[in-house]
Amino acid sequence: MPFVNVQTIKGILNDAQKRELLTRITDLMVEVEGRGDAAFRQSVWVRIDEHEPEQWSLGGLQPTAAMIAAKFPPA
Repeated sequence: MPFVNVQTIKGILNDAQKRELLTRITDLMVEVEGRGDAAFRQSVWVRIDEHEPEQWSLGGLQPTAAMIAAKFPPA
């Protein structure tokens, strides 16, 4: 039974992106660990933990959600 934990900065992902991430990670775990067995889906746990920007550091800088979002403009 796999447990996948995604850590991210609060405010980076909207609800639709979270749903897509949860679905795609589950699909990948079914494909790889479950060897394609659809029944394995019921054993896959995926959790997204969002943390305040102040709890993160990147190169000594505390990035904000806006700073990170600016690096990845919408397609």
